[in-house]
This record gives sequence, structure tokens and C-alpha cells, in this order.
Amino acid sequence: MTADYSSPNYLKKVDAFWRAANYISVGQLYLKDNPLLKRPLKASDLKVKPIGHWGTIAGQNFIYAHLNRVINKYDLKMFYIEGPGHGGQVMVSNSYLDGSYTEIYPEITQDETGMKKLFKRFSFPGGVASHAAPETPGSIHEGGELGYSISHATGAIFDNPDLIAATVIGDGEAETGPLATSWQSNKFINPINDGAVLPILNLNGFKISNPTILSRESDETLRKYFAGLGWEPLFVEGDDPAKMHPAMAKAMDQAIEKIKAIQKHARENNDSRLPIWPMLIFRAPKGWTGPKFWDGEPVENSFRAHQIPIPVDTNDLEHADELVKWLKSYHPEELFDQSGQLKPEIAAIAPQGEQRMAANPHTNPTKFVKNLILPDFRAYAVETTQPGKNEAQDMTVLGTYLRDVIKLNQSQHNFRIFGPDETMSNRLAPIFEATKRQWLEKIQEPNDEFLAPAGRVIDSQLSEHQDEGWLEGYILTGRHGLFASYEAFLRVVDSMITQHFKWLRKAKELAWRSEIPSLNLISTSTVFQQDHNGYTHQDPGILGHLADKKPAFIREYLPADANSLLAVMAKVLNDREKINLIVSSKHPRPQFYSVAEAQELVDQGLKIIEWASTDENSEPDLVMAAAGTEPNLESLAAISILHQADPTLKIRFINIVDLLKLRSPKLDPRGLSDEQFDAYFTQDKPIIFAFHGYEGLIRDLFFDRHNHNLHLHGYRENGDITTPFDMRVLNQMDRFDLVKSAVISLPHAQRYGQLLAKMDNLLAKHRQYIRDEGTDLPEVTNWQWRSLK
Repeated sequence: MTADYSSPNYLKKVDAFWRAANYISVGQLYLKDNPLLKRPLKASDLKVKPIGHWGTIAGQNFIYAHLNRVINKYDLKMFYIEGPGHGGQVMVSNSYLDGSYTEIYPEITQDETGMKKLFKRFSFPGGVASHAAPETPGSIHEGGELGYSISHATGAIFDNPDLIAATVIGDGEAETGPLATSWQSNKFINPINDGAVLPILNLNGFKISNPTILSRESDETLRKYFAGLGWEPLFVEGDDPAKMHPAMAKAMDQAIEKIKAIQKHARENNDSRLPIWPMLIFRAPKGWTGPKFWDGEPVENSFRAHQIPIPVDTNDLEHADELVKWLKSYHPEELFDQSGQLKPEIAAIAPQGEQRMAANPHTNPTKFVKNLILPDFRAYAVETTQPGKNEAQDMTVLGTYLRDVIKLNQSQHNFRIFGPDETMSNRLAPIFEATKRQWLEKIQEPNDEFLAPAGRVIDSQLSEHQDEGWLEGYILTGRHGLFASYEAFLRVVDSMITQHFKWLRKAKELAWRSEIPSLNLISTSTVFQQDHNGYTHQDPGILGHLADKKPAFIREYLPADANSLLAVMAKVLNDREKINLIVSSKHPRPQFYSVAEAQELVDQGLKIIEWASTDENSEPDLVMAAAGTEPNLESLAAISILHQADPTLKIRFINIVDLLKLRSPKLDPRGLSDEQFDAYFTQDKPIIFAFHGYEGLIRDLFFDRHNHNLHLHGYRENGDITTPFDMRVLNQMDRFDLVKSAVISLPHAQRYGQLLAKMDNLLAKHRQYIRDEGTDLPEVTNWQWRSLK
């Protein structure tokens, strides 16, 4: 029998499902027992301190119920993204009602006993969060930070042509910069190859204690605004459920039919021109269906509905009757039977199986995660029979490798590269031999380059938030990718990366959550190779920021040349559940490490470089260590100076690629044991450590070790528009200062007075030369490694 999904009888069931979700949502805020109110409330029924948010809940439950309706009517594959920050009850309540919650958490049964457990665990020690989180079935969106709902939704529907991401945007969230710019996502959604995002702007009027901007705009102003952004807004407004249900059903039908018509036309006619996608603007009161007033002031339709509207808890039952009145306003006796089960006629309107939004397989993508087909990185290696003789651009070499990764995985549709308009600047041009940039706006030849409606690169919006958010949505739904950005501007999205880390950490604790591909970040245009951008573009702090997170989820790679960069990329592209930060050079550089050395550097994390060491496997006088491209170069140059000045000096050179392998195993199981660490760095010999980032990170890594005879040379917050080598001089991470640090640290340093004077003279010569010539000294730019043997 075919249901009439718009009939009053069907909408009456939708209303009942909505009321049931509201009842369950209020119960989660306050109760830990007596879930069906079969007896008068007593203190032990209530939580000691109700924690959570009410303001957006009824509106979102209303939306959710109507999304269930269109899933059934149009046989949709859809999932829900909850943009309003603290509305965690919504996805929990609705997944509980449709049975998907119980399938994952069998102890939360669909009866009075299970309902009691569900209520108690919400925002409770040992329970679940007050926002959408990994514990929430159907969620891919960490709700702790606002602004990324549309970006995540768009990343999820790339290469998923049958998927719709129903994305609720809170009107507070809509005021954030990332969300404001994410409306431009429609310019990148290909109606042939990709799915659709259905934005639902939930205008309930208020934030925590202020009105929201868009809610105060007229419908006409909003229509013009969103039409200007390329969307077709459909409006639903009111507070009377009897009128709102038919209005919402009509608007949602229109939205889905428009989406289907756009996709049908595009796919049947191979027409990928930019369409005008529909969106919904939903106006309903904040705190809808809750208390209208409290203590003489309005609650519903005011900011006062934001969190806990009625002061009732286990220590304060004065107003318990008002809480009971509120809960009973949903008529639970009409919704649940005596055992606490949702009545069959109401439960029957929920979607079934994987069509339930909380059970959509893209939100827990085990069956969609497929390893990338990777070429052998050794085929792309730079010849290094003589260290430092050949020159190459690391990122360009990587580009040739990624070009073929794209080619090999075209049919799988599971690999994309994202970035903020910097792919060419980052010297990844070879990838455009295999693909284009995806772009649905007009293309103006010959002024535009590498643009097409379909492509594996999306870098045409200058927004780190958007691009990184798209990648997160893409990998959270089971695909692979990477995000490349200038080093300093990774800091723009470091809080986003933190939210993703928190997702990974909590998801790891859940046996039912599938593993997802790692988030791969490439940091280029780095601090020590600046030559046209100034101090504003100099900040390697993302290294320290991520190093503070749980070790199991963070990797930091500092490959010194193209071959080690290739080896790193081959390692991380099929990695799982990590955040991999790769710091790489994009400028021409001497190439030092063979394929075998590069593989060992990545496998072991670090390596004693025998051809740059003179200790002959004995105890050294001095350890030189480097992590990063320029630190490696400057350390090698310093070693050559030291060896020429004193051939008897026993020097050990260590290159570090996997930086966090230096951690103590007390903190990180991957870390070197004390015995291994001492075998590399000795227990007491001076260590001159040249580092790409802030020095405090290396101090932390050495804190638990025996050898504290450590002399660090990293970024010291000294920057300017200057030459690349002068950036190193400004921070005393240059070869001359490394030599000075080395000899001063040695016993009988007085023997090296002439060498110290020579280094000072060269530094003075350098300062004058760059001011006269605007470029670095020839003895620096023309320096080449010479064998020490």
C-alpha cells in the first residue's frame, strides 16, 4: 500500500514522532529515573545538575521528523549534520526512536528500562556529550566548534552522487566566518558526479544572550542575500504545529524535487553547468514547545531558552510540578505504551534499515574505505649517488608522484587534493597533467587555467576553513586526500584540526566506529625559505600545537629532501586515524638522501648519516642533529666547516624525519627507549640541534632523557622580508652560528678562537652583502657538499 505522505493522517503521525522526540529530549536533560512519570517525581529521579541545551531542540526535532518523511516518500539516501552546537539530544532522541541507537548500544533498549538508561547517560559522567559527537550514531560532525557544517557536508557528498547531506545551520553558527564563506560551496558541487547538500537555516532568533543577525532580517532581504550566493531559499515560519506541518511538508517536497530535477537533467544531458540549489529557511521560536515564561520573563522565543529553562534538580524540587507539566504537554501516553515502547503506528513512519539517517553507512564508512592504489615511490626518486650534487624541488617531485596516484585511482573516485589557491604556488603543477580543478562557475579562456566542472583538485576558494573542512568531510565518509597550505596559515585552521583530533580520540574508544583514512596536511612556504613574504608569513607553530595532542593520533614528518618526502607520502596516504603533518620545501634544493636512506629515515624515524659523520662508529666528540629541510642543509654545511678546521674532531650527524619518535616511551609507545636514545645522542656529549620550529618543542622531547647538553637552534621569532639564508641568520640557525655553538660547547673551546673569529667575519660579510646586492653570499648559494673521507 502506498502511503499518502501529505495526508492529515500521515502528518498527524509525523507530529506524534516529533512530540516523542521532544519528550525524550527533555527527559535527557533532567531525569535519571521514572522516565514515563508513572509516579510522582522524587529527588532521586532527577540529576544533581542538569547540563545541556534546550533552545534548538524542538526545532531540530521538527526538521528531523520531516526529513524522515521525505526519505520515505522519495526513497532517499540521506544523513543529518547538526550545525547548532549543543543540541546533542536531537540525534540521540531520533536514533533511539527509530531503533538505530539500540542496535549500537543494546543495553539502551526501547522500553522503560532502556529509556531510563538513555536519560541518565546524557551529559552525565561516563555518559554521552551534550553535542553531536562520535558516540552519536549518524554523526560525522564534531559539534564543539561552530562554523563547519556546510563544509563537512560538502566534503561528504563529493563523489557520492546519490547522497544528500541534510545540514542544519544554527543562526548563531551562521554568524561565524567559516560558515559565512561556506555558502560558496555550491560553486564546487558537480550535479553529475556529486551528491547534494540541503542547507536548512534554523532561525530561532537568539544566541546565548543576544539576538542573531540573520533572524532579524526580513524574508525579502534573506531571499536576495541567498539568491546572490546562488541558492533558492524556501521559507517555513511559525509556531503553530497544525499549520507548520503542512507548510514544512510542502517546502521539503519542493526542495527534494528540485534537487532530483537538477540531478536528473545534469546526468541525462551530461550538463554540469552550475545549478541553483534549493535551501530551507526555517523560522520557529527558540525553546519552542517549552516553558513560555519563567519568573515573570519570557523563555520561549528568547535567549533564556538557550540552556536549562526550569531550575529543577535533585536538590531543588520546588518547581518539579512545572517540569512534569512540561513533559506531559507532549502527551506521552499517546506516544508510548505501558512498557515504554513507541507505539507501532508511530514507529512505522521511521525509515528502515540503512535509510535511517543515524544508520546511513556513509557516517560509519567501513564498507566504503578502500586503500589507494599507490605507485612505487622509488620510480620517482632523484638520483643521489653523490650527496648534494643534484638539485630538485621537493614538492614538484612529489607532484609527479601524486599525478600518478590520481591516475591510478580515477575509477575508485576516492582521492582528492584540497588547498586554498596554492597548488601551483606549492609547486604541485604536475598533478594537472592528470586532472583539473573542480569549478562550476564560468570559465574564461585563456585567462583561467586548469578549471573544469569535474576534477580531483579543489583549491579555487581562498579559504583555509573551507578547504580543510571539505577534506575532513571527505575522509570522515571513508575517502582519502590531503590538504596543502602555507605553513603560517595552517594556524588559521589549527582549532579545526583540534576538533578533528578530538573526534578521532573519542571514536577510537568506540568498537562500533569504523577506522577512517588519516587527515594529511602538507605545510609549505616555510619560515626558513621566505624570500618575498615577510614576518606575517612566518610561523611554524603548528608543530608544537599538534605535538601537545595525544601521541597515538599525531605524526610530524620533516623530510629533508625529495626522496624522503616521497617515502613519507607513500607511508601516510593509506594511513588510518592519524593527523599527519608534513613540512616540506617547495624551492630548488640540493638532494642528499638515497632511496634506501629515505626509506630507513621514514621507517626508523631518524638515522645516523655515515657519509656526514666522522666518529667512525665510536663515541663522538660532538653530535649534530637536524630536523627539517634547511636545518639539514645548514647542519651539513656546518659539519664541512668544522671538519675542514679540525679533521680530528669526531662528529656524528643525525637526520630526523619522524620528529615525535624522539619522545620518551613513558609518553609515547612509539618513542625511542632510553638505551636507543643514548645510542644516537650519547649521554653527555654536546648536541647541536638545528630545528625547523620553535625550540621549546625539542626541549620537551629531551626533558626525560639523560643528555641535557643540548644547544638548540630553531625559529626564535625573528623575521623580516629578507633573503632565505638571512632568515636563518636572524634566528641563528645558519651554518656559521651552528659552528660557533659547536666549538663553544666543546672542551678546550679556547683552541677554536680563530674559527670563531672567522665565523663572525662571515656573518658581518653576509649582513653587508645582502644589503648591497639583495641576494645571499655566493659561498652560501654555491656551496656543495664535499666528501669528508
